[in-house]
Amino acid sequence: MTARPRPPTVAVAEKLGDDGGPDQTGATRDKDAHGDSPACDGPMGRWEPGARERLVVAAVDLFSEQGYDATTVAQIAERAGVTKSTFFRHFPDKRELLVAGQETLSRLLAEGIAEASGNASPLEAVAAGLERASSAIGPMNRELAPRLKAAVAASAELQERDALKSVSLAAAMTTALVARGVPDSTAAIAGELGVLAFKRGYVEWSEGDRYAKDELARYTLAALDELRAASASLD
Repeated sequence: MTARPRPPTVAVAEKLGDDGGPDQTGATRDKDAHGDSPACDGPMGRWEPGARERLVVAAVDLFSEQGYDATTVAQIAERAGVTKSTFFRHFPDKRELLVAGQETLSRLLAEGIAEASGNASPLEAVAAGLERASSAIGPMNRELAPRLKAAVAASAELQERDALKSVSLAAAMTTALVARGVPDSTAAIAGELGVLAFKRGYVEWSEGDRYAKDELARYTLAALDELRAASASLD
């Protein structure tokens, strides 16, 4: 069997990072004072992030330090070492920074479900989606998770946006399952279980050793198995 190429890493779950070259508009991406995209200090340094990634890291840090409401786009851009115009080229507003990658996650979940074997059960197809999406989440997500969790817990607006993200991910899985011929109600339940498994697995993974080599997929699939067993006990 030919191994499927690993999806690109997503941060707070979307593909992040620039190479300092021109973007789709032909504009040159921001560089630091030395002409290179700077790497983060400390443990984050190993990722050598680009502008988009630096904006996410800067936002999470500022939200943790001074609160979401007190943080401005200008402050985020300054901390990231980019201009405000670069910020708005990547994000419509500061709220969207913390759900960056929602579309990518939804796509990966749906692709994994669509590519599951033809005789897979709905939850087996969901497991394939979780494995596909989880493989695209890497060390930076684990590094940021505690600060991100604290920022969301402290802001009603971010909690609302996070809830909408969960709805969107469940809808993506439900739609993919319906496309496989799964009845609507069954697909909806399986999609909700998939989101719950992803969130539970992510929390357990992110609270573990951030330098460990274990991947998120192991945690999300284990969470799905637990939920499958729990649902079976409801009869």
